[in-house]
Amino acid sequence: MEKVFCCESMKENTLLQQPNDDVAFASSDKLIYYNEIFGEYGLIVHDGGQSYIIVNFCPWCGKKLPISERDNWFLALEKLGYDSPFEEEIPEQFKSSDWRKR
Repeated sequence: MEKVFCCESMKENTLLQQPNDDVAFASSDKLIYYNEIFGEYGLIVHDGGQSYIIVNFCPWCGKKLPISERDNWFLALEKLGYDSPFEEEIPEQFKSSDWRKR
C-alpha cells in the first residue's frame, strides 16, 4: 500500500511496518508509527515494546491526520462473533487495511 504523507518531514520520520517485531519497532530511529490496520499515527514510545501514543495532528506541518479506525475494527470483529481478537484467530482481511475497504 502506497502511503501519502502530509509533508516530507512526516514521510522521513514515519515507521510503516506493522508492530509485530519488537526489535525493529524499539530500535527504529523513526519518531512516528503508522498503524495500517487502524489507519492511525502515533509517537513511538521507546520502551522496548510496541507502544505508541496516538497523535491527531502532524507534529511538523500541523495538518489534521485521519481519525483512527481502531473502534470500528473492534466493532466489525464483534459483529462477526470475536470477543478477544488479539487472542483469537481472526479473518485474514482484519490483519491489514483490507477490512476498511469493504
